[in-house]
Amino acid sequence: MADGHQHAAAVAFDAIGDAYERAFAGSAAHRASLARLLGVLAPHSRILDVGSGTGRPTADTLAAAGHEVLGVDVSPVMVELASRRVPAASFRQADIRGIPVEEEGFDAVCVYFSLLQMSREEQRSVVTRLAGALRPGGHLVLATVPLDVEDVGAVFMGQEVRVTSFGPEAFRALATGAGLVVEDEDDSVFTPAHPGAVPEPHLFLHCRRKTVRPGH
Repeated sequence: MADGHQHAAAVAFDAIGDAYERAFAGSAAHRASLARLLGVLAPHSRILDVGSGTGRPTADTLAAAGHEVLGVDVSPVMVELASRRVPAASFRQADIRGIPVEEEGFDAVCVYFSLLQMSREEQRSVVTRLAGALRPGGHLVLATVPLDVEDVGAVFMGQEVRVTSFGPEAFRALATGAGLVVEDEDDSVFTPAHPGAVPEPHLFLHCRRKTVRPGH
C-alpha cells in the first residue's frame, strides 16, 4: 500500500512541477512561518525540509540565511527543479517513510503540507521519527490542510490524488503525542493561484522537541 501511495504522489507532483511554486507563491502565512523559524534558529543550523518541492520558498529562504538545508522529496522532477533553483541547499529524491533519519541530527525540521498523501498511521509514524531527528530543544514546523478526511479522492491542480488529514485538535495531538510542545500556531485561508482553485484552510504549528522524549 505504501508503494502505491509513493507512486501516486511522485506521479502527481512530477506532473505538477513548477506550477506548484507559482500557485502557492502568494502564501503570506507560509512566509510568516519561515520568518518565525528564522527568528529562533541559531546561526548555521542544520535543517531537514520534508517534501521540499521546487525548493522555494522554504529551502531557498533558509539557505539564504546561512543555514545548512537538506531537502527530501518523492518526486524526481521536483528534486531536479530544486537542485537548479536553490544550489545553496542539497536535495535528495526519496520517500521519507522509507529512509533512515539521523537521530538528533538536525536543529530544525520543516514539514509543509507533505503529509497529506500518507495514511494517518504513516503520518503519526513519520512525525514521531522526525521528532527523534531533532536535537533536544530543536524546532519542528508542521503545516497541513486541517480537515477530518481519510483516503478521500480529490483533484489537485489537475491531478487525481488521495488525501488524508486530521482536524485541528487531532493534528495538535499528533504533534504532542510525538513528544513535541506546540509553541505557536497560525490558522489562515489561502486560495492558490491556479484555475479552478478554491480557498483552503491552512494550519501551521511551530513545535519544539522536549529535552526528554516519551519512553526515554
